Amino acid sequence: MDEMMCGQRGWRELAILGDKIDKVSGIIEGFIWKSGEANGHTDDWPYEEGPHSDFHGPNCGSTACVAIIQNKQLVVANAGDSRCVICRKGQAYNLSKDHKPDLEVEKDRILKAGGFIQVGRVNGSLNLARAIGDVEFKQNKSLPVEKQIVTANPDISTVELCDDDEFLVLACDGIWDCMSSQQLVDYVREQLNNETKLSAICEKVFDRCLAPTAGGEGCDNMTMILVQFKKPFSSDASAEAQTLSSDQPPKADHSTDKTES
Repeated sequence: MDEMMCGQRGWRELAILGDKIDKVSGIIEGFIWKSGEANGHTDDWPYEEGPHSDFHGPNCGSTACVAIIQNKQLVVANAGDSRCVICRKGQAYNLSKDHKPDLEVEKDRILKAGGFIQVGRVNGSLNLARAIGDVEFKQNKSLPVEKQIVTANPDISTVELCDDDEFLVLACDGIWDCMSSQQLVDYVREQLNNETKLSAICEKVFDRCLAPTAGGEGCDNMTMILVQFKKPFSSDASAEAQTLSSDQPPKADHSTDKTES
C-alpha cells in the first residue's frame, strides 16, 4: 500500500475519503510526488486518460487577465482563475469570473468534450477550466477550440468609469486564495493613506498572503497589478453605456472569439 501511494497518482486514492480532501489535495499531491522522487519510486500504474497520460507535448499553461482603458471605458477579458477587481467608493466589484471546473458552464463543456472532474480538478489534475496552453486538454480534433476540455476562450466585460472609481487590481489565484476581493480592496485603501508607491503596496500584499511555513494557503506563486485612477473622469457619459453602480455589479459579456493559444 505504501509503495502504491508513492506513485504520482497515489493522491487520487485519497480523494475518495471525503469531499473535504479538495482543501488539502494540493498539499497531499505535492508531498507524495516529492516523497516518491526522494525515495526513487516511479509511477508504474497502467495507462489512463487525462493528466499523467502518454501525452508527450507541452504540458504547461497560463491564465490571462487583461484590462484595457480607452477614454472612460474599461474592458476586461479573462481566461482562467486570475481575477480583476475594481474599487468603487470602497466597494469591491469583480469584473471577471474565476473559471473553476465546478462552475456549471465549465463542467458542462468539460464533460461534453470527454473530460471528467475529480477532487475539483479537470481530469483530476488542473484546478482551472480555461487557460492558454495546457494543450493536453485540447486534443479533440472534432471540436472547435472553445469546446475543448480546457479552452482559452475569454469572458469579456465592459464598464463605464466614473469619479467614484479609486483603483483596479489584477491578480492571480495565489492572492485570491488568501484574501477575498473586499478584503484586498480594504487593505489597499488602508495602505494608500500612507504609501504613494503602488509597487510597495503590492509587496505588502504579498507579505500579508505569504505562508509562514511550507504547506497550505500562501504557498502559491503570486502576481498582482495595482492601477490607481487619475481623476476626474468626464461626467458626460452616454445613458446608453453600461454603468456600474454601488448596488449593481457589472454584467459579463461572454466572448465568442475563436482565437486559441
